[in-house]
Amino acid sequence: MALFNKVLASIGIGNAQVDTKLEKSAYTAGQLMRGVVWVKGGNVEQHIDSIYLTVYATYVRETDDKKVTDQAAVLKRKLNEPFTIGAGETREIPLELELPYDTPITQGKTRVWVETGLDIKQAVDPGDKDYIEVRATPIGEAVLDAVRTLGFRLREVECQHVRGQKYPFVQEFEFVPVSGTYKGKLDELEVTFLEQSANEATILLQVDKRARGLGGFLSEAMGMDETNVHLRVSKSDLNSFESKLNATISRFC
Repeated sequence: MALFNKVLASIGIGNAQVDTKLEKSAYTAGQLMRGVVWVKGGNVEQHIDSIYLTVYATYVRETDDKKVTDQAAVLKRKLNEPFTIGAGETREIPLELELPYDTPITQGKTRVWVETGLDIKQAVDPGDKDYIEVRATPIGEAVLDAVRTLGFRLREVECQHVRGQKYPFVQEFEFVPVSGTYKGKLDELEVTFLEQSANEATILLQVDKRARGLGGFLSEAMGMDETNVHLRVSKSDLNSFESKLNATISRFC
């Protein structure tokens, strides 16, 4: 019977279970996530090599001229040393991890979740998935607020596939001018967060000018009406960032 139970555990029947209990379901990027990982033994004693926690985010990539949703890890951590859990035994392991500052916010179609798994040799890996809400960092929120103050409305948020970055995606915020100086002058303004930390952020502005006349329409058709500008924003810049942003955009109108 013991051998039969071990065979069942190896194919996932009567196996150990894992459940992560976070203190809350909403976090600001860069904030500490605290909670408890609860492990319950199955029908037989099992050796658990490690408990690992991974934070995943969705992003969009193109394949065969179609958009598909993919996922990538923004954080992966091992939480413990190997241990053996008896049949029916329960254990609680404290959890305290910093959500990366580069974690995309959960706006638009972007989803972020915490996935916890047990590494058990010769057994199905039991896992647990918990979706969380992620809000912008203080610097990120200040950047987005400055854009809104200049008369832009957020139209779309999307994590798009890229190469050569820390993750296989960047999060892009697409704004359209609805009032103020740039209404009628720009088609849209795209703000992409390339890097973020506790004290600064690097963003890419893509200024899309409204077509005027035949030359303008030809430029728009050829994709030549967009201008890309890199900006580095630190905490000390926040009080003057709106005027800096305004001066940067106005150069291309």
